[in-house]
Amino acid sequence: MTNDPADLTVADYLDSARDMAAAGRPFLAHLLAEEAARRVDDPATARSIRAQYPDPATDRG
Repeated sequence: MTNDPADLTVADYLDSARDMAAAGRPFLAHLLAEEAARRVDDPATARSIRAQYPDPATDRG
């Protein structure tokens, strides 16, 4: 892991999002996934990432 957040990759953010989801921290997982989605160039990939980690504050399902 790096000390400079600018050096983090999409994979780093997604790995962390998976870890936070597994730890029962859905909002933090959502925030990390959102950052990953912002860093990808392909809109379809960004939508897919966002769909996997929806905002739990708006998920009233």
